[in-house]
Amino acid sequence: MAVDMELDGGGDGKGKAPPQISLSGLFLACMVAGGVQYGWALQLSLLTPYVQTLGIPHALTSVMWLCGPIAGLIVQPCVGLYSDKCTSSLGRRRPFILTGCIIICISVIVIGFSSDIGYALGDTTEDCKGPRYHAAAAFILGFWLLDFSNNTVQGPARALMADLSGRHGPSAANAIFCSWMALGNILGYSSGSTNDWHKSWNCIACGRRWFPFLMTRACCEACANLKAAFLVAVVFLGLSTAVTMVFAREVALDPVAAAKRNEGEASGLLAVFKGMKNLPVGMPSVLIVTGLTWLSWFPFILFDTDWMGREIYHGRPDGSPAEVTAFQEGVRQGAFGLLLNSIVLGISSFLIEPMCRRLGARAVWVMSSAVVCVAMAAVSVLSAWSLGDFGGSVQDAARAPAEEGGVRASALALFVFLGLPFAVLCSVPFAVTAQLAASRGGGQGLCTGVLNISIVVPQMAIALGAGPWDELFGEGNIPAFAMASVFAAAAAAAGVVLLPKVSVRSVSMAGGH
Repeated sequence: MAVDMELDGGGDGKGKAPPQISLSGLFLACMVAGGVQYGWALQLSLLTPYVQTLGIPHALTSVMWLCGPIAGLIVQPCVGLYSDKCTSSLGRRRPFILTGCIIICISVIVIGFSSDIGYALGDTTEDCKGPRYHAAAAFILGFWLLDFSNNTVQGPARALMADLSGRHGPSAANAIFCSWMALGNILGYSSGSTNDWHKSWNCIACGRRWFPFLMTRACCEACANLKAAFLVAVVFLGLSTAVTMVFAREVALDPVAAAKRNEGEASGLLAVFKGMKNLPVGMPSVLIVTGLTWLSWFPFILFDTDWMGREIYHGRPDGSPAEVTAFQEGVRQGAFGLLLNSIVLGISSFLIEPMCRRLGARAVWVMSSAVVCVAMAAVSVLSAWSLGDFGGSVQDAARAPAEEGGVRASALALFVFLGLPFAVLCSVPFAVTAQLAASRGGGQGLCTGVLNISIVVPQMAIALGAGPWDELFGEGNIPAFAMASVFAAAAAAAGVVLLPKVSVRSVSMAGGH
């Protein structure tokens, strides 16, 4: 997971303006953002629970997510650099978008068919039971490839919007980009919340299945549902990529101009590293508060649907058929909660700028962290309430009847409630950074790049530590959420003391995982 750095566009490298495009054309040219986000929503909602059915223990699932911050730290800056000076006849951005989308489709197919691949390589267990380590290896390979290719696409896609915005301006381009991401989130989480995808591929009228390869000896109903959902993602991504390739008419970069640009890039990169000592006053404080804020959020981002399946629905991915069914139902309800969260996020995004103008960005950021502190504590309390007096490991509670009504409704309400502070997370830190760079110097690119580091490093820490931390206490996801509440309180306190007062003129949502 990483921040998209808005790369400098607006020209073809020869002093000519890019071809003018209508607003509807700009909207269609950005469609690939929706296709990528659709798959990413499925990844966030379904894959942490699913990998545990392959035999990967809960304590190690967070480590799998290291690919996100690593890709954000390495892949996006490198792809952004090379796309700036690409001389392909397709333009600067489209070659990377097309290549990345092809790799995304391959990686999604590998993930969806990982059980069948593992069975072909020698896994002996069937019907989604027991550890299947060949399948797990194929899954993790596809998972890492998916995250790296996602980051390959998203940076050039946003830069393409800046290149093409023309008379419409970057604000319109950013709004269109975020609209497609919101639509992709809603569609993706809707897909993750249903259990009927594989059934929809059946021919009801003729009484037979059109695609019998979905359910196999190695792939049970839950696996087949995942497979079908990701195949739909491939179709949607293919369609959105084709539309972007057709409507995003780029002008090829002149090789001579590219060569001159390359001469300055090396010194420019060195200047970025040397320039870190010249950050504007107040920026180090923003980095500290940003790091603490992401430490409070990433446990929930990693384990939200897994939490619903384990603590709220008392299921387990490797238990009896009834326990597996309960776990899968909880995961689907968690995906539905993320759908509701995305809707609230979209609505709240229009409220952030007025709030910042009235209360100040620092106050909005601090209040958001305080809300997250309360919410993460509520997640821990709700988990304890759901588990009752069972004590010990959360897995012991799987054998008891799951509470219904209030607990589950409260869990869904928490998903909805977190939509507003998540909107703050996706906008205010970037707006504060941009304003500091504009008013106190230091450079937008440098400040955004350093802010990106303050986001991905905490994600790495949580990815490495959350699973073992939970395992240490034997309490499922509760310890990580309790620690998240502590980090949120620290972020709020640090925000009061450290954050500079800035006047935010405009706030826009940042794209990302």
